[in-house]
Amino acid sequence: MPTVVRKPPWLKAPLPGGPGYLRVRGAISAGGLHTVCQEAHCPNVGECWNAGTATFMILGDTCTRGCSFCAVSRGAHGPAPAPDEPRRVASAAAEMGLDYAVVTSVTRDDLDDGGASAFAATVAALHALPKPPLVELLTPDYLGAPLEAVVDARPEVFAHNIEVVERLQSELRHGRFGFGRSLATLEAAKTRDEALITKSSIMLGLGETEAEVDAAMGALRSAGVNILALGQYLRPTPRHAEVVEYVDPSRFASLRERGEELGFDYVASGPLVRTSYRAAEAFVRGRRRGG
Repeated sequence: MPTVVRKPPWLKAPLPGGPGYLRVRGAISAGGLHTVCQEAHCPNVGECWNAGTATFMILGDTCTRGCSFCAVSRGAHGPAPAPDEPRRVASAAAEMGLDYAVVTSVTRDDLDDGGASAFAATVAALHALPKPPLVELLTPDYLGAPLEAVVDARPEVFAHNIEVVERLQSELRHGRFGFGRSLATLEAAKTRDEALITKSSIMLGLGETEAEVDAAMGALRSAGVNILALGQYLRPTPRHAEVVEYVDPSRFASLRERGEELGFDYVASGPLVRTSYRAAEAFVRGRRRGG
């Protein structure tokens, strides 16, 4: 029988509710939009939506890959990209009064450019608002022309997740993903635009060792990544990969210090930290204002 790892009492998230939550839910619903908050069963949906923010998920809700830790639906094909989706995202962002918008997507290997043009159009729509928000993109592992199209749209932050340490990649990520390719995506984005703030994240609690986490952090710094997010893996359903360990908060604090020593500009490290979870927004605002 599998080992039962009990969830510790300190691992709790605010419950949904309140006027902020209802306003965000209304804007998302009115725009016919998807959010990673809902599709990936994010534990921070209560906190983020109560605070008036959400992470938009474009290009539908069906991923053509699917990893063993992810709750997003998977299939061989997703819906055709909706030409008006960038406008609807921008409209919802304006309705929510966002000054920092995060946009991600499912992976769409069934599209010629993987959906990169939809990311670029969404950045343009958000930047065209009367009060344009800062834009953070969390993309699939684009390279070549698709990556160039995304970076050339000039988001303020470009994020792509390595997700887990190198040894666990083949076990937990879809076979088309890879540690080396993810690093190449991040490095190529920085090469395309040296001023671009880049970001990645690692999930903990899946059986990784301290040395493996150190090696992964070092590899990200070598790829020029500015912002690192470290968080606890939470099993979304019994069909997904099991939690091996609930990491103590003191270890997250230690990892934050190690990340800072490695030279990351900002390290968000804690049980409920997610790369799309309001991590480093204040840092990015200050950086863009020259602070």
